[in-house]
Amino acid sequence: MVSRGVFYFVTAILFVAGLLMMFYQHINYEVPWLPGQARDLWNVEAKIEFMPAGNSPVDVRFALPAVQPGLVQVKQATSSLGYGVDYVNRNGSNYVEWTKRQVSGPQVLYYRADFLLDENATQSSMRVPAISETVEPEPYNTAIREIADLAQERSADPFSFASQVIRELQKPSESHSLLLNHYSLSNLVVRILQSAKIHAREIGVVQLENYRRHRPLQSRVAVFSGNKYQIFDPKTGISGLKSGKSREVIWTDNGNPLLNITGAQAARTKDGQSARVSFTMMHHRISSIRAGQLKAGIDRASGSEFIPLSIGSLPIDEQAMFKMFLLLPVGILIVVFLRIIVGVKTSGTFMPVLIAMAFLETDLVVGLIGFIAIIGVGLVVRSWLSHLNLLLIARISAVIIVVICIIGSVSVFSYKFGLTEGLKVTFFPMIILSWTIERMSIVWEEEGYHEVLKQGAGSIFVAVCGYLAMNSLTVQHLTSNFLGLQLVILSLILVMGNYTGFRLTELKRFKPLTLQIRKFHNGDQQYEEHDELKRERQELKRDPHNVYRKWKKEAQEQLRKLNETDSHAQVKSDNQDNGGKR
Repeated sequence: MVSRGVFYFVTAILFVAGLLMMFYQHINYEVPWLPGQARDLWNVEAKIEFMPAGNSPVDVRFALPAVQPGLVQVKQATSSLGYGVDYVNRNGSNYVEWTKRQVSGPQVLYYRADFLLDENATQSSMRVPAISETVEPEPYNTAIREIADLAQERSADPFSFASQVIRELQKPSESHSLLLNHYSLSNLVVRILQSAKIHAREIGVVQLENYRRHRPLQSRVAVFSGNKYQIFDPKTGISGLKSGKSREVIWTDNGNPLLNITGAQAARTKDGQSARVSFTMMHHRISSIRAGQLKAGIDRASGSEFIPLSIGSLPIDEQAMFKMFLLLPVGILIVVFLRIIVGVKTSGTFMPVLIAMAFLETDLVVGLIGFIAIIGVGLVVRSWLSHLNLLLIARISAVIIVVICIIGSVSVFSYKFGLTEGLKVTFFPMIILSWTIERMSIVWEEEGYHEVLKQGAGSIFVAVCGYLAMNSLTVQHLTSNFLGLQLVILSLILVMGNYTGFRLTELKRFKPLTLQIRKFHNGDQQYEEHDELKRERQELKRDPHNVYRKWKKEAQEQLRKLNETDSHAQVKSDNQDNGGKR
């Protein structure tokens, strides 16, 4: 058994080592303690997948991101085993070009760009496109002219004209269906605008959402009026790029294709579809000083901006996964504190942490409603299964299937009624929910529904506390940027695991004793007992040696009086016994 001294020494080493790692990053690499002292940096990784036909040379050209106001590209890098890589400019457009002599089998190429949000950035690579003189064949030309004429009557400038065109295309009609079957929506809007002699171009944007993976390029329409332009969503007609947490970055703004593969007979994915490009993005908070260094070294950035002792050097897919994992110790710390120190009862040990992780994806209110609904329906079904006398494995399997059916039903009905938030219940851990239902059913049968309600309420309380902590921007910033925090959390958990005292919820048992101490006086009936105890403690602090001597004399005097009293009582008893004998 490990001695107390060794235990506290190891715990102290872990705590100090974690703090030293955190201060090392803060001092040497300017990593801020709070997210408010940082700048926004987005890592966007493009994944290119294709399957060339045969063992032949291949030339892959991928369009580089455009320059736009509010964003500064501070770094770019590629990952391609065995390929030659070159950055080229052709026809006014920038590309990254991969070349290889012999290519066979599935191919995966990566391009990564880092964008720094900068409100002072005003440059743009957007150029006014020329108006196409191409005449569309019939009957498409007539349908396009009809839409253009209607929009012309209801608009006053190119921007309002574009809004009216998009609004008109949203109306169901045979001519609209005919056009949409022949053209894509964004391409159709551009053709209608150019038929009215309005400069317009189809562009591609990437919507920046933290932790999102395998996102496609989305089409937008840029409409020009002189040197000014506005960007429209062809589906909704909303003008302008999104900002904030769902900011959009322009990737292609010159009308050229995003990807061009030449030199192979065919370029397809494993499933036989065309070559595919998907985007993964990750959001970081970096210090203002570091942001200035990145901007100053844009032309010579070589990857040194990744902070040691952090997960920034990992691929973006893995970073998104690890950022979620690094939040788990925070939830575990809260569970340990609430269970060991406070004494909250839960159904399962770490089930509340997993539920809190699900709340991060579903939002708190939707998650609570979904969790309570699934558990409630599951308990009803489980009570019916208990009458079938099934074996444990079969019963748990049946509960898992029931939970899946419940989640699927909620998702389907939510979608049918237009409640898209209900689709998020799929983030709940199905196996954990099934075991929770099974455990609560057994507790109900053995200890009654009161204990089930107590454990259920405790689990929800702990899960909500864990969600509030893990959803904090400060906590997310600290866990993802300071790996030393994990050692600090580990040391705190070890210390709390060594606690064997009363839990806070158990202290209510001492309330009657406290009331008795406050109500009754001590033996001399001059002071209340708690006041007397305070006075004696103060005397003991001032002069401990004399107080000890005084207490010793008082104790000896009381002992002497007690002995004399006992002696007198014994003599009196003996006299009474002798008198009785005579």
